[in-house]
Amino acid sequence: MITFENDYSCGAHPQVLRRLCETNLIPQPGYGFDCFSDSARQKILAACGCPGGEVYFLTGGTQTNAVVLSSLLKPWEGVVAAQTGHIHVHEAGAPEALGAKILALPEHAGKLEAAELRQLAATLLADENVEHMVYPGAVYLSHPTEWGTLYSRAELEAISAVCREFGMRLYLDGARLAYGLAARDTDVDLPLIASVCDAFYIGGTKCGALCGEAVVFPRQTPPHFINFIKKHGALMAKGRLCGVQFDVLFTDGLYYEIGRQGVETAEKLKKLLAKHRIPCFMDTPTNQQFAILENARYQALRERVPLSFWSKPDPEHTVARFATAWYTTDEYLKELDQLL
Repeated sequence: MITFENDYSCGAHPQVLRRLCETNLIPQPGYGFDCFSDSARQKILAACGCPGGEVYFLTGGTQTNAVVLSSLLKPWEGVVAAQTGHIHVHEAGAPEALGAKILALPEHAGKLEAAELRQLAATLLADENVEHMVYPGAVYLSHPTEWGTLYSRAELEAISAVCREFGMRLYLDGARLAYGLAARDTDVDLPLIASVCDAFYIGGTKCGALCGEAVVFPRQTPPHFINFIKKHGALMAKGRLCGVQFDVLFTDGLYYEIGRQGVETAEKLKKLLAKHRIPCFMDTPTNQQFAILENARYQALRERVPLSFWSKPDPEHTVARFATAWYTTDEYLKELDQLL
């Protein structure tokens, strides 16, 4: 059965699964103090160019966003995000459930703009009633965005500068970071992200791991962060599960190879859609492609191929998301070609 529904429909990359089996009977301490997690941390910090930073492993993206954001914010602060930001539309209010109110700004191809962010912060903090309002304490970005688009180096540096000006922390959701790093013509890499962000996470669940995300604090970690993770029910006793996987992902460039596989397959998918005269909602350089289909064609195709509903641009059409991943083969594309 072929699927383009998401980038985590299959389990773990074979190399990750093999290593989980190889290490299964090796006794280790719990809660992330095992040798595999230690090795993974060192490799991740080296890749990010911040040897003095810290890395923590959590199991999923929603959990990670909620826990990290609430640890970065004071009780009277909220987090700024794009209207289409994942925490704003697709996490059921999880950050707000932990006290992190979301302050939404307009999106531009899924992205925030530094000028609008600065205007929001300046206007709010100049308001005579600001003591009765939620302060903007952090900024949330995702890279790639919810629409598969990417920030440039200049955009990230501009947003980071606004955050420094107004004392906001910058947090980046990297659920699909492997595909962003592998995109053609990108000028963003891990060391840049580490230099502009106060915290970010490297996604594993959608990038070859069975589960797990690696949270990176490049410079300063919130005090008692492990206690904070534990308080919110997110501290795994078998922390080795994530450690083993990220140790494999950051050995011999596997994480980057997984990203390249997803992006290269997405480029082939883009050509296939064009061949069948199916337009895309916007040009995306990563592993998510958003096709505009007539409603009847969308329903007929969805009966044969798992897809994700994304939006309704008008009553007659549906935007469907096609996602590729490390397991998307040319055979997938051939079968989709025949169905179309």
